[in-house]
Amino acid sequence: MLVADADAVVVHVNEAAGLVFPDARPGASLRDAVPGWLVRAHARCTAPVPAQRPPAGAGTVQGRVGDRSYEAHPTPQADGTVAWWLVDDTDHRLAREALWTERRRTEFLVRSSNLLLSSLNLDRCMDVTAQMAADHLADAALVIAPAQGRLLPVVSCVRGGSPSVSRAAVDPGEVPGLAEALQGFPPVPSRWLDPSAAPAWLVPDGLDALGSIVITPLPGHGVPAGALVLLRNEGAEAFTEGEEVFARLFAARAGAAMSAARLYAEQASITDTLMRELLPPSLHQVCGVEYAGGYRPSKDHERVGGDFYDVHPAADEGAPSLVVLGDVCGKGLEAAVMTGKIRNTLHALLPMADDHHRMLSLLNTSLLNTENARFATMVLASAARDGNAVRLRLTSAGHPAPLILRSDGRVEEARTKGTLVGALPEITTQTARVTLAPGDTCVLYTDGISEARGGPMGGVMFGEERLRRALSQCAAMPAEAVVEHVQMLTSQWVGQGRHDDMAVVVISAPRTNHLSAVDGHTRGRFTA
Repeated sequence: MLVADADAVVVHVNEAAGLVFPDARPGASLRDAVPGWLVRAHARCTAPVPAQRPPAGAGTVQGRVGDRSYEAHPTPQADGTVAWWLVDDTDHRLAREALWTERRRTEFLVRSSNLLLSSLNLDRCMDVTAQMAADHLADAALVIAPAQGRLLPVVSCVRGGSPSVSRAAVDPGEVPGLAEALQGFPPVPSRWLDPSAAPAWLVPDGLDALGSIVITPLPGHGVPAGALVLLRNEGAEAFTEGEEVFARLFAARAGAAMSAARLYAEQASITDTLMRELLPPSLHQVCGVEYAGGYRPSKDHERVGGDFYDVHPAADEGAPSLVVLGDVCGKGLEAAVMTGKIRNTLHALLPMADDHHRMLSLLNTSLLNTENARFATMVLASAARDGNAVRLRLTSAGHPAPLILRSDGRVEEARTKGTLVGALPEITTQTARVTLAPGDTCVLYTDGISEARGGPMGGVMFGEERLRRALSQCAAMPAEAVVEHVQMLTSQWVGQGRHDDMAVVVISAPRTNHLSAVDGHTRGRFTA
């Protein structure tokens, strides 16, 4: 306890207060004995106007004495003196500061994790890491990814600025601890790093003279994701051990996000490459025969599925080209993988394309010998130009029979049938021969079209009869127009409802055009 009068003169000091304020003796000026914060508080408590005096206990103040902090509670006395009771609250203050710091850091880690994990884009993750580190952990930050060839991808950012991307042709060994961090080794303590030895490329524009450096690895999934470099200006407080530990916590989250983004990018690239191989080809006119195709997977977010088609041009001029349209049991990626196997097998069997039954039998044997128990239906069509007409051989293997659209609007069903492939030891087939006159069209389709459910009432199948009526409206249309018309009608029919994979291929004999005689001296001729 310390007692002082209205003139700020010490009246009494007990033993405990004397230990805190060695210069506080009776008769000494309060200004010479205690810190300024207590002098100012005493002046307020002894103000001459009574209305300005706070009630007892209301003028509690806090302040530091050396490295300790105290609460001072005033008790005004009847003789005009004020007794100050001092309470050491250093431990409480440190606990409050530690709690506040921990809450602030936890909020920062949660916010940074949300930002980093909200994107699977590697460049975005590096930008966010550099900017958050510069704004909250240092005056500037660099995120350095593993070298790509001879270049180090670097994202740098100063506090309050925007990330800057560059590729530096530098040796990470120039910076102590950087090469080790890029390899995932534990960080070198900042006190061992000499800021004056840092190369110029490590100091981003906008940063003053370098005062301290922290280099910590960005750990990834199995392999390092890179390194985080924190920089502070000269004159700023050096990084404490606690700050370095916290930087490693942040780096662990950033490294995990960068590693996930890099893994996603690699997988997306592989998937895209494989998908391109599984996608149906774009069709056009081959050897005087017009082709067109359309495909819609069962789910809009998917690119491939169980339906497929291919056109294999003839190796020799005048020989028939082979058209394949099929439907693998199932949907999605698993069906697409099986689709790829079937397409590759059929491609290997092209030398036998003249014999549809043998080709399908060999495919059937191949599917039976695989671990995948899926089966498939398909139809083969060999098409060759014969003058102005197109000769077709059509063979169904458990697939809906192709429809023939004549130029006058009549729709006929090809007389072909057979058993599906991949289910029975032996298959049976029946091949139909059809001739397409100029303007005639052959339509191959999967049951995803005829069995599409929807309509005004919902749940009603599109059906083969409705498909025939739709085709009869396409008489004399180009092959692409027929495909677009069928796809438009089926899409309108199913609306937003669920549906199976849908595929359609159209083979047309182009209409012939009459070329008039030149100058009236030669005979005209027909060409496709």
